[in-house]
Amino acid sequence: MVRSTFLTFEAFGVSSPFDPTFHYVTSPILPPMILGSLRLLFAVYALITAITTLALYQHPASYLSYFTDLTYIGLVAYFWASGVQTIAFVLRGRKSYPLQTWPRFLQLLHVLLHSSVIVFPIIVTVVFWALLASSATFATRYSTWTNVSQHVMNTCFALFEILFTHAGPSPWPHLVPLLVILVCYLGVAYITRATQGFYTYSFLDPSQQGSLLAAYIVGIALGCCVVFSVVKGICLLRRRVSLWYGRFEDDAPSGTEALEEWQEMGVPKDVLASEA
Repeated sequence: MVRSTFLTFEAFGVSSPFDPTFHYVTSPILPPMILGSLRLLFAVYALITAITTLALYQHPASYLSYFTDLTYIGLVAYFWASGVQTIAFVLRGRKSYPLQTWPRFLQLLHVLLHSSVIVFPIIVTVVFWALLASSATFATRYSTWTNVSQHVMNTCFALFEILFTHAGPSPWPHLVPLLVILVCYLGVAYITRATQGFYTYSFLDPSQQGSLLAAYIVGIALGCCVVFSVVKGICLLRRRVSLWYGRFEDDAPSGTEALEEWQEMGVPKDVLASEA
């Protein structure tokens, strides 16, 4: 029987060796130290926002029932993880970073987390401003700050990763777990309704939406596919532009033969400069 190539680490972007050209810790325009520092700055801001929002929630037990808050926690986790890895890359003389030697399952979780933070925040922003925003959105300074932080800056953080790092594009198989997460969230939303007596989002209420409910659910799933495809295209274009402007070299840095042959797109020039 021919072994399926879909259910492999390689199909999900976890090569062996992992990321030998350091795409997850470098940028086409920023030195690694600045990239790592910005990631940690975003992590601190997002963590403060998440903690403040939780502390001032009217019903703290409902905090994890909202997709907005769940995706924001994902942003916090990603920027802490990627920021620490990037700083470690600098401290190691730009020759390696810890994630490269960790178990492949943890590497898989990192690349899947990266895919989620460049897709889900955009969906959250579009859905909020298209379906949920109201006059109360900017009613107070606090509501203005939280809504801008969670429904505008979240997408800005995602765009930073899309445009100003070498990470991505995400492999097509990543679309499957992202859709599974959306389906699982439907379960969370209706469990919340059953246990706490309310719908987290009004468009999930069948008594209000009727037949439109299915259209909303299918529409968001299709929107996820569209956002994923567009982001993947932007990452491919960014990589090609980086090649045009000489931000990559065709040859990998000194190391094992596997490192030299793994990635046809090459290694960021700033990494090669540090090797010289």
